[in-house]
Amino acid sequence: MAEVTRHIGLSLGADICWPLCFEHMMKRLDLSIPFEGDTLRFDVERVTIEPFDLKQPVKYDVVVDRLTHWYHTSREWIKKSIVMNDLYVFNNPWSVQSNEKHTSYAAMMQLGMPIPETWMVPPKSYDPNPDLKPTLSRYAKLFDVALIGKEIGYPMFMKPYDGGGWRAVTRVKNAEEAKKAYEDSGTSVMHVQASVEGYDKFVRCIGFGPQTRCVLYNPDAPLHDRYTRERNFISQADEEHLRKVTLTINAFFGWEFNSCESLRKNGVWHPIDFANPCPDSQVTSVHYHFPWLVKAYLRWSIFCAATKRKMRKTLDWEPFYLIAKTDMSYEEKLDAYAKIADFRFETARFDEFCKNHLSHLDDVANDFFVTTEAKDAVRQKVTALFPAHEVEKFTELFWGRIQDWRAQGCP
Repeated sequence: MAEVTRHIGLSLGADICWPLCFEHMMKRLDLSIPFEGDTLRFDVERVTIEPFDLKQPVKYDVVVDRLTHWYHTSREWIKKSIVMNDLYVFNNPWSVQSNEKHTSYAAMMQLGMPIPETWMVPPKSYDPNPDLKPTLSRYAKLFDVALIGKEIGYPMFMKPYDGGGWRAVTRVKNAEEAKKAYEDSGTSVMHVQASVEGYDKFVRCIGFGPQTRCVLYNPDAPLHDRYTRERNFISQADEEHLRKVTLTINAFFGWEFNSCESLRKNGVWHPIDFANPCPDSQVTSVHYHFPWLVKAYLRWSIFCAATKRKMRKTLDWEPFYLIAKTDMSYEEKLDAYAKIADFRFETARFDEFCKNHLSHLDDVANDFFVTTEAKDAVRQKVTALFPAHEVEKFTELFWGRIQDWRAQGCP
């Protein structure tokens, strides 16, 4: 029996708190896992940005990617490493690059999900281009965005088709506001989308591999209060429904780390924003839920590295579309979609692996999130985001919420 080291790379941008906690907890876990005749040890390293030979080898078994959605050099290194070196990365970089909110809306509508009515409108302004004038003069039709709003119904939302982080999202209540929002949209290609009025629950479901966590969300609160600390706010049946929705979307697009926002109205869950690969992982946003997220990072990274999980290089949508074409009810289709997702995420194998090799993770997390190292990780992130006179206040706020998580049994 040989001792073999599996290498986990962290491809990071402005991330501070979760990587520090990830690294500290890996040391505390001190894993030594028997696997297929060998003993597996694990090494964690932060991936650097530098020139690379397209033929050079890659030392990592798994890379946790937090850059490819915006930093091109790292994205191209990751794409090369998947193609040339069989590297496993989450998320699929081609899907992150090409499948924006527009595609996700269209695809999930086709799968039968109750997505609010959505239109795309051409941009108000354009960057200079020699072909622009003849193209628009020949083919662009004049339209009135207020009339589109009338057809969809007010209030509605106007937002970039590829947006994220609530960028340029405007709630429009009438024709005058619709025209102003469009005038202010500049060169962005915009969606206009019906508002789900009268909803009684707004839930963000975080998916990480086969792991999910539903959080009651308050979009009107300051950023540090949007993820609420409410518990038992939906039934087990509703939570299972949102798990299936989230895993279906993630398996469809190859986004094993993603979050799905849904609104419940009259008992029906309407997914409204679910193209969020690489969602916020900072303690300054998720606070109370931060320890769960760090554990989710650890479980999925360790499982993928240990089992040398193979990257699904193509998305293969056809099995989902075959189900969509049947005359089954939406709930029956969702069950069938979720079975594909559980197969692709190896849910049963993952659960067994965690039971056999990571059963002590909860205790390690409980012990770690009271240490000076954990609090320093919180402080470092707060220091990076908040003015100096607020650092102590918000460090104590977020740290207190983590202690609440511990006091409530680390749910």
